[in-house]
Amino acid sequence: MLRILKFIIFINLGLGNISANAQVNTDKIMQIIKSNGLSHSDLTMQIDQDGKKVFGLNENKKMIPASVTKILTAYAVLKQIPLQHKFKTEMYYDGKNLYVKGGGDPGFVSENMWFLVNEFKRQGLSKISGDIILDDTLFDDIRYDESRESIRRDRSYDAPVGALSFNWNSVNIYIKPNNNQVQAYVDPESDFFTLRNTAKLNSKPKDLIISIDQAKQSIHVSGQLSPHAAEKAYYKNVSDPIKWFGENLKAFLKQRNITVEGKIKAGKVPLSARLVAFTESKPLPQILADMNKFSNNYVAEMLTKNLAVQSGKTPAKLSEGVNQIKKELQNIGITEKEITLLNPSGFSRDNQFSASVLNKVLNAAKSDFKIYPSMIESLPLSGADGTLKRRMIGTPAEGYVRAKTGYLNGVVTLSGYAGKRPHKASDEFAFTFIYNGSKDEALVRATFDKILNAVLE
Repeated sequence: MLRILKFIIFINLGLGNISANAQVNTDKIMQIIKSNGLSHSDLTMQIDQDGKKVFGLNENKKMIPASVTKILTAYAVLKQIPLQHKFKTEMYYDGKNLYVKGGGDPGFVSENMWFLVNEFKRQGLSKISGDIILDDTLFDDIRYDESRESIRRDRSYDAPVGALSFNWNSVNIYIKPNNNQVQAYVDPESDFFTLRNTAKLNSKPKDLIISIDQAKQSIHVSGQLSPHAAEKAYYKNVSDPIKWFGENLKAFLKQRNITVEGKIKAGKVPLSARLVAFTESKPLPQILADMNKFSNNYVAEMLTKNLAVQSGKTPAKLSEGVNQIKKELQNIGITEKEITLLNPSGFSRDNQFSASVLNKVLNAAKSDFKIYPSMIESLPLSGADGTLKRRMIGTPAEGYVRAKTGYLNGVVTLSGYAGKRPHKASDEFAFTFIYNGSKDEALVRATFDKILNAVLE
């Protein structure tokens, strides 16, 4: 009678069809959830072992997933874009104007800019008599897709996208005490921003404020800083990728003693211009690591537009890239009824899917040797790096969980892979935990970590 009663309870909680070989203590997991005061109705959870469910709680309930959405994006990118593919940025010259054509590289940074400039330097020129003309027509001109949250933020996680972009379309502001004053640096240095620093040192500091005015292209550092504070970097997005790229290119050219007499403009590369330099992106797996380990929304949208390019649709629209993600999900049996997917980064409250959907993707990746090493390597490692760097330290789960985190107001999520120690293939798990509710986010994160430790101990 007791066994029958337990089975009924499991069915009511969504815990039916548990694998007979399960190494998961479902009673302990339910006790952890209960002791931390989380309501079952606020959760969708699933843990799989060897592709079979060993724990489920409302596993088919659609909820807001936040940034674990990037797992779907990474899966589609790995399925559709060859691992050896590199995004190319090209520089052209027509004897008067200098052109740069964007190839959608999500990781075009200062090192790439230096490479292009140094290649151009060998043309033997000290002056560009015409303009800098920047071609980002590979993508459409939508910088902030409507699928994102509607309120714009000045933080780097809300950076605009463009086929020609620089330093993740964000600026770094480094702040530290130095010689009895607050020292502020804008990196990289260019004429794009003017810096105003009125911050003061104080042994009992009030808030330090870094404000950015996109229209006036100015940064203001104000408030107070402790004289014992360590240097800290603040990251703000830049609203005009074309001008941002152009001003930095101009500054890099100037450092190589090449002056530009003309203006910075958007345009297209004419057939008459000759290719003088090009640079290639990092390998695709490293770009995916940039996206997943640091939950970079900008990289997610850039890669999604590249999915549209890969399908032959240019100028690339984000919605077409999202359709390519949905196509890959349909290929593994995920129906349109199971998922609402509008934004590929998860920076939206309109995305909705269940833990079982995400576990299908994790299991599909795990069963495909061609993409699985890149997928798992792209995810943060518990107690070591990315958004899991400070989690699960000193526990059985440290170093044995690779998972994507997700946060929005009232949303906490975690999804990925876990493996027991000592490692055996049968001890590998795929898991998804999604919470939508009002509990303190730190409490929910701690609950998820305790559950993983219960699984891995």
